[in-house]
Amino acid sequence: MKGRNMTRWRDPATDPRQEKKSNLITPEGFARLQGIHDHLSRVRRPELSTKVGEAAALGDRSENADYTYNKKELNRVIARIRYLGKRLEELQVVDRLPADTGRVYFGAFVTLEDEAGEELAIRIVGHDETDTRKRWISVDAPLARALLGKALDEEVTVAAPGGDTTYVITEIDYRTP
Repeated sequence: MKGRNMTRWRDPATDPRQEKKSNLITPEGFARLQGIHDHLSRVRRPELSTKVGEAAALGDRSENADYTYNKKELNRVIARIRYLGKRLEELQVVDRLPADTGRVYFGAFVTLEDEAGEELAIRIVGHDETDTRKRWISVDAPLARALLGKALDEEVTVAAPGGDTTYVITEIDYRTP
């Protein structure tokens, strides 16, 4: 059996895609996901439904590229609405500061310094709101897992593709972004 439906077998016990993702999210991230869900439900879906209806009224659907494209796009939007609806129900919003703000926990802005003296500023956020441009990393990432619970001036060693990297925590902050 050849084709696009053939995939490589992966052991579920060791497959990283099977790992349980945390359901934590910041209030800003939750509001953003809710906004996307509302926009898709109230604006994009009705707009595409209208386009599909108009294209279907033109006649033969088998040779109608406009109909085919808009139908695929509508199905993609419906799937995304369904996914976001389920995901929003699962998420747990973390809207308060931890009792000990001197340690690294969810939502913290952390500044690290490596052995070469270069600084790295990151924020630990939920899986759904990671952003490499802003340097927001998932709480499930290896670096975030190593940092959780650590205090100022503690050393953290993280396994990286190029070998282990050691960082020193130079700043911990819980400001709003």
